[in-house]
Amino acid sequence: MSRPHENSHEGEAENVSGAEAQVIPLHGPGREKPDPAAQAERDLRESEEAQEHLDSERRADAPVVEFPGAARVSPARTRPADADLLPDSLRTALAFVRDRLTGDYTVDEFGFDAELTETLLLPPLRALYEKWFRVDTFGVENLPADGGALLVSNHSGTVPLDALMTAVAVHDHVPGGRHLRGLGADLVFQLPLIGSFARKSGQTLACNADAERLLRKGELVGVWPEGFKGIGKPFSSRYKLQRFGRGGFVSAALRTGAPIIPVSVIGAEEIYPKVGDIKLLARVLGLPYFPVTPFFPLLGPLGAIPLPTKWSIEFGEPIRTDTYDADAVDDPMLVFTLTDQVRESIQQSLYKRLSQRKSVFKG
Repeated sequence: MSRPHENSHEGEAENVSGAEAQVIPLHGPGREKPDPAAQAERDLRESEEAQEHLDSERRADAPVVEFPGAARVSPARTRPADADLLPDSLRTALAFVRDRLTGDYTVDEFGFDAELTETLLLPPLRALYEKWFRVDTFGVENLPADGGALLVSNHSGTVPLDALMTAVAVHDHVPGGRHLRGLGADLVFQLPLIGSFARKSGQTLACNADAERLLRKGELVGVWPEGFKGIGKPFSSRYKLQRFGRGGFVSAALRTGAPIIPVSVIGAEEIYPKVGDIKLLARVLGLPYFPVTPFFPLLGPLGAIPLPTKWSIEFGEPIRTDTYDADAVDDPMLVFTLTDQVRESIQQSLYKRLSQRKSVFKG
């Protein structure tokens, strides 16, 4: 009697026992044994990347708190952050020193150094203008914002501080900070140190050639036709205009078509009241006069301090010259008439302002 189940089991056993055994390698291709050092390095790198990702998410979620007065600095900026903390005056001074050391500054054909004027010369003059003389200005709207013009002013004060104060008024009240290019006497440029600074501050010789060149360049040119007769006149003749010469300034204006702006200055006559003149000493020193005031030379250097009078500077309405023919400059009567017109305009303005002044020191 057959036993099918037993036969089948025996056949299977025979097949199994007869089958050829297969060897499965533990470290075959694709199943190499991992290197412990490489594995540790990969684990460390993955851990660091995970930590950086977590930190970035935390920074993105964190609120940004700005302290009062703090300014955001762009990463693209290369200038040190401390530069913004410096005062404007100190930054300007440092830039000036840098330009002087490197030679990176400009001087025009007349020797005018705008950077030196604005950095070194104008600040102390501005202190005198604002704090000591307390200057009031009128008619600033008559000063052109661009283009040439000839400013003609009275002259007084024994020392020509009125020219310097007028230059401050022009620079500080005309848009763009225009400079007044003054025409000075030969003596100014012969004095040591003073002559050099006069050139660097934009002054030049009082001659028609220089005046016309400056006007054609579109500059504001200042002229004081009274000259030494004006600043050296005695205190008893204060605010009485002296002769304006032969009208050379009118000829320069006619040739260039520049307007003439009359300027009247009140207050300069009293800063050094001239009561005398030591002519012998003036001749020895090569000066037009050697003034004697109530305080100088009696008090020595202290007598050279100007009195703190209250000033006013008025810029009158321009007198046009571009309406005349090209040959008008050769007409002596026309030149004389325009010269007298400018002089009379300044004189009337002085009288008007004096009639309104209540005090020499308070205005």
